Amino acid sequence: MSHVTFQVAEYIRLSREDGDKAESDSIGNQRKLIGEYLREKEGFVLYDIYIDDGFTGTNFNRPSFQRMIEDIETGKVNCVIVKDLSRFGRDYIDTGKYLERYFPEHGVRFISITDSIDSFQQAYDMLLPIKNIFNEQYARDISRKVHASMETKQRAGEFIGSFASYGYRKSPTDKNKLILDLYAAGVVRRIFKLYLEGYGKIRIAAILNEEGIVCPSEYKKINGENYKNGNRLNSTSYWTYSTINRILRNELYIGNMVQGRKRQSMRGKPKVKAQEEWIVVEGTHEPVIDKETWNKTQDLLKRRTRTLDLNRNQSIFAGFLKCADCGRSLVKKSGKETVRYYCGTYVRSGRQYCTPHAISHEALEQVILEDLEKILEGADKIKIADAVKQSCQTFIEEGSSEEERRRWNLELIKVRKLKKMVYEDYRGGLLSQEEFRIYQQDYREKENLLTRQIESVEKLQEKHGRKIKEYPWMRHLLETGTFKELDRNIVTEMIQEIKVYEGNRIKIAYQFEKER
Repeated sequence: MSHVTFQVAEYIRLSREDGDKAESDSIGNQRKLIGEYLREKEGFVLYDIYIDDGFTGTNFNRPSFQRMIEDIETGKVNCVIVKDLSRFGRDYIDTGKYLERYFPEHGVRFISITDSIDSFQQAYDMLLPIKNIFNEQYARDISRKVHASMETKQRAGEFIGSFASYGYRKSPTDKNKLILDLYAAGVVRRIFKLYLEGYGKIRIAAILNEEGIVCPSEYKKINGENYKNGNRLNSTSYWTYSTINRILRNELYIGNMVQGRKRQSMRGKPKVKAQEEWIVVEGTHEPVIDKETWNKTQDLLKRRTRTLDLNRNQSIFAGFLKCADCGRSLVKKSGKETVRYYCGTYVRSGRQYCTPHAISHEALEQVILEDLEKILEGADKIKIADAVKQSCQTFIEEGSSEEERRRWNLELIKVRKLKKMVYEDYRGGLLSQEEFRIYQQDYREKENLLTRQIESVEKLQEKHGRKIKEYPWMRHLLETGTFKELDRNIVTEMIQEIKVYEGNRIKIAYQFEKER
């Protein structure tokens, strides 16, 4: 039979979750074993090597495995070789389907070296299904032990994820500990700041995209992490509503470790647990924002504000105006010259459910300014400003952006050097054309991402410089002793709620005193 030539798919898989042994089942060991086998046999031509590193054997949703199946379907491959049966799969039912039905139907020869299985030489022996069952049971047992070990670490406040959340990175001395990523943490602070200033999540995403700030998934690639977001479309490499929403709700940013959000079973997709089942350990790492900023943000998120300013998606009173009769939020309607607010129930359901409770933006602003002036007449303005100043952090912290820019410049030099070395290896015959193409594409993408990020930081440095760490309204208040005009910061810092009655009458609840 030596005259028959087989186009070989060398399939390799490794997963620590399956309890794979680091030495005997390593990628290198599998390649070496299969390579020696091919050199000793005739009639085999290696078509390609398919490696799934870090993928469980309990299902077949693995990228390289699926690529191998596509090549079988198109007739490019008619022989699959693995080190042992467990490398192919640990799921009894699906493994049996491939070995007993799919491969024979497609004329594919299957070889498992250490199991002494060769479908071309003999039919599958009767022990094969039993071996599959043992493999699956072994995977189940290991899975239980791994999950128990992981939960113990989670309850101890140790980080066990593969990738740190945006704004953090793993400590170089302790992979279970998170440390701040100064640049990304600055972006996170700015997102919270913009939201408290009244910007909607869509508008915040647009601002970051306009300024060329790389989104979290692309940022991880820049930093050399082999990260893939399974929830993100391949074409999406920018900030989105969902990304901003996820950051604003992530308790990690106040120094609390939040893990165990999902439950993984042997088969099927992970299922999200109820929030009360999550494992939360407080004070495990340095916070990005203070608790006051966090609490204000969560309060605003609960208000479920609807802002109707389509040009800027911003309103200084968003989330603070309530109908005094039905309790629903007021919505904004813009006319040719005026902006007015109306009861949300009236707008959606009509007068039979509630009355308009209409009030103009101009009148509302004037009443609040006059009321604040009266309050401040007998107040210590410097104490008020000092209290507020604690939460007024600028996006670019002194020194952090310059440090990141230097680091990325060094990384860019490194990538360009590697790009050149790959070309030299290709010219020297050390790499195949396909390997060269893959390496070149990878380095080209990293080079483009790094260049964009460096340009973004330089623009931000020029734009922000060394800002005074205070809001303009605070500076104006200290200099003049009065408010010039209302803005979102004043409303957020000083007002709890504004109830609007019929007839242009309002009642204001301030943060610092009882309702007036």
